[in-house]
Amino acid sequence: MALTFTDLAEVDLGRLASAVADWKSAADGLKKAADNARTGMRSKSDSARWAGVNATVTREFVTKTAKEVADLHAEAHSVHQVLDDGHRELESLQKQLRTAVDVEAAQLGVRVEDIGGGKARCFFPHVRGDTDERTQEQLDSRQALESKINRIVAHAEEIDTSVARALGKIHGNDRHNAGHTNYESLNDAEAERAVELARKGDKMSDAELRELNELLRFNAGEKDGEFSTEFYKGLGGPEKALEFYASMSIDGTGADASRTRLDEVRDLQRVMGYNLANATDPDHRHHLPDSWGQDFRRLGTRRIGWEQGQWNKPYGYQVLGGLLRYGDYDPRFLNPIAEHITQLHKKDPHFFVSDKPAGSPDSYGFNPSGKLGSGNDPLNSVLEALGHSPEASEKFFTSAPTAYNEDGTVKPGGNPGFSSYLDLFTDKDFEWTVDTNATNILADEDKTKAALGFGPTALGHALESATTGRPYDGDPTGDAIRHTEARAQLVGEIVDKLGEHPELIRHNENGELEDAESGPLYAMRGSLGDITAEYMGDFQQAMYREDPNSSLFPTFGAAAGLNPDHAARFLGEVGQDPGAYASITSAQQAYTSDVVGHVINDPTHSTASLDGRVGDAVAPGSAIAGVMSDARAHAVYEYHTASDKEFNEAAADKQKWVNRILGMGIEKVGERVPIAGAPLEWASEDIQESIMKSIEQDTSNEAEAQAGVKYGEGRTAAVDSAEAAVNHALANNHTVDSDTAEDLRRAARTRAGLSHSDGAQWKSESSAH
Repeated sequence: MALTFTDLAEVDLGRLASAVADWKSAADGLKKAADNARTGMRSKSDSARWAGVNATVTREFVTKTAKEVADLHAEAHSVHQVLDDGHRELESLQKQLRTAVDVEAAQLGVRVEDIGGGKARCFFPHVRGDTDERTQEQLDSRQALESKINRIVAHAEEIDTSVARALGKIHGNDRHNAGHTNYESLNDAEAERAVELARKGDKMSDAELRELNELLRFNAGEKDGEFSTEFYKGLGGPEKALEFYASMSIDGTGADASRTRLDEVRDLQRVMGYNLANATDPDHRHHLPDSWGQDFRRLGTRRIGWEQGQWNKPYGYQVLGGLLRYGDYDPRFLNPIAEHITQLHKKDPHFFVSDKPAGSPDSYGFNPSGKLGSGNDPLNSVLEALGHSPEASEKFFTSAPTAYNEDGTVKPGGNPGFSSYLDLFTDKDFEWTVDTNATNILADEDKTKAALGFGPTALGHALESATTGRPYDGDPTGDAIRHTEARAQLVGEIVDKLGEHPELIRHNENGELEDAESGPLYAMRGSLGDITAEYMGDFQQAMYREDPNSSLFPTFGAAAGLNPDHAARFLGEVGQDPGAYASITSAQQAYTSDVVGHVINDPTHSTASLDGRVGDAVAPGSAIAGVMSDARAHAVYEYHTASDKEFNEAAADKQKWVNRILGMGIEKVGERVPIAGAPLEWASEDIQESIMKSIEQDTSNEAEAQAGVKYGEGRTAAVDSAEAAVNHALANNHTVDSDTAEDLRRAARTRAGLSHSDGAQWKSESSAH
């Protein structure tokens, strides 16, 4: 019977703690007895001069007795270790569960109900007079809490099952013979079981594969790496690990695989990746030897087979790539692999994909997730790995390349033929591959275009990770990380590259501009939008050539020192993507609100000339809004790549930038909360509402576009947004009189309108180049 929510919430773990203490005492006592038997009775027996029957019967009896006492100690020690680990794990999970129920659920206003089968549900109780209408944010929070609670219960079930299985193996069900399986920790038992299941390979039942996934999932995050390392060692080495994953991947993605099997194999891909990242971190107390990385590189260009007489064998990197897509990898392990794969691709872009099998769509591949390709081209896979590994991606793009031989060994004194990986990937002649197994792919132009975007999208993820210091798809509510000089410099290089050559990221879909072909990298514009949002202070500095050390428009850490002309052209192309537009617009308005709030509520400034400072504060953001308005109109009416509906819908997914930008404002001035003492939650909700209204206003029509007025109502939206920023700042300020307040609003509106026109003009002028 599965452990339930109620079991974990209400069980008295004090009894288990007492059992742990009892077994500790038993193990200590038996250790002393075993030592005495070994150094006393057994030692004297071995040194005695036996004769007759005693030489055989008595000596053998003494030897067996000493061994049995030692076995009893080993058994008691193992029981204690397993129970102790199990108790600590369950105690921690019970505490997490009670916090989730007593604190988080209470704050959200939901109740938690046990629905059996190890599951619980969270629901909003009906209150008389309540309409029962919930915001999307409330519904999302309820679902997130329910998922969190069910993960905690599932983890507790895995611990309970593992402890019971381990105790059974330790005891062996033999009342007259101690000393069966010995464990130094619960980890040992869990890793043993995981390897036992994995050795069944694709003969595992769905239930067994699910059990393996649970073991891998709940142990992947261990800080010392013990379980992950034991599991991968237990598979038998790098080649055996690849063979196991390859066989399972094909088993789960085949045409005859059930939906359940596919889901479980997708889960296996994730959890094996997380564990590989954990096991290959050299800073962990337990980790795989460096030779694993060397062997993976050696195997990268060799064929991997897992069945006798197998005809079609993939390359090692094609298999490994599926695992690398998940996990935050240490640069010492990942970067040599990433460099080797990239250099192999540069030498022959079709080396890996030239012999890919073709059949029903994606029936054979090593990326069961189905995200960004089938996994035949390991370049896409390793770029995704960098996208999840911030430290590795930063070093990959900011350090000088190391040349590698085809077998993955370093080429001493070798020259890879390029000065940086950013230079290589932004070269107009760099060739991306079509990484899909779909039939007749080249005959389907839309499928081909989509597949050619997989690599650039993954490149965008890698650059986003490198410049922000966090995984590209990490916690959206997470705080920003201060920009290092290396990251900021990389952003400057990206803006220079793409600002000087915006055609690389241009997207023209059946537009009227027949001579403006789509660039090879347009699929990465979503990530470029997130990078822009992260560095909003730097972009606002660039609009009117503000000093990089500006106190009015501060950067978050090291300044990128962006080239103003390149920044304007970069924004104009990136902003044509709905997701990028929403990220940039959200961050711009949040940043401007924070700057305006600081100007109005800074006690060190007098109110004299305050209207001028407020006008200066809204100008750069309004100029960016102008660039965005013009970019949006170009996308809708000239390039036909998106609709106003798509721009409006994208905005709802980008509100994370409001909290993150406001968090930057709090950090830069210590304990100050944004907008003159307003709580962060209130300020965030107010600004989000203003952003959504602004984005919905920022539309134009075809007649205006044809007349050259490409920003439509965007100017009005920018004016309203600037005034809203002033109102936010004044909300809790009682020292500014009504006349002065109106002067500030007027100054903000006027300057916003002028600057919006500036930005739109910059975009139009840059489009002509």
